[in-house]
Amino acid sequence: MDLGLRDRVVLVTGASGDIGAAIARAFAAEHATLALTWHTNRDRADALVEEITGAGGRAVAVRVDQRDESSVHQAIADVERELGEIDVLVANAVTWPTARTDTRETLIDGLTSNVAGTMATIERALPGMRRAGWGRVVVISTDIVEQPLPAGVAYPAAKAALESAARVLATREARHGVLTNVVRPGFTLTERALTSPGLGQEAVDSESAKTPTLRICTPEDVAALTVFLGSAANSHVNGEAVSVAGGRHLTR
Repeated sequence: MDLGLRDRVVLVTGASGDIGAAIARAFAAEHATLALTWHTNRDRADALVEEITGAGGRAVAVRVDQRDESSVHQAIADVERELGEIDVLVANAVTWPTARTDTRETLIDGLTSNVAGTMATIERALPGMRRAGWGRVVVISTDIVEQPLPAGVAYPAAKAALESAARVLATREARHGVLTNVVRPGFTLTERALTSPGLGQEAVDSESAKTPTLRICTPEDVAALTVFLGSAANSHVNGEAVSVAGGRHLTR
């Protein structure tokens, strides 16, 4: 199937992480032009650019601090100057909580980066999509929004806020040819899942056993759905939140 992504400019935020990198590779396989943002891990972002360009694709990496709106605006201006206006925006960047309990400071920081920073990125890219009369926005969320864990609230609260914002965008922007959707990964096999305290291989095995597919989500699973929703093959899916969790919610 031709997804209609050849030479489309795709911005993937947080592309230095496992899920963001998988999404970038999947778009590159469809011959899209990639703009990849990073905040702290320049080496991984640069290596991903080298990987994509070495395979004949086109990609650039730009640093963004989503806590700083001027950083967001500058990064997108740089992308537009080098690659052209953005056709597809995958809002994947996330600031992870550093503790299981919340303070006023961690709540403010999480909401500023994850909500205000993501919305600043989207709003800055939308005018180009409107001018083109075509665009796709995909927000990467989490199934924790509906299946909460007994931990801090900053992360799920931020993702819930973004899902609400995505529904507003879906209602407001579809008349301009811009479709907005949400992807909700379940527990995903990433480096973080394997190395974070309280997780690891034991948690992976436990969650796999409870999932109808007998495995947990992979970054490539998330990427496959994201690419479809961000492509021309998606002509009428708008305002939806789609889980990628192997039916785990059915057994909870």
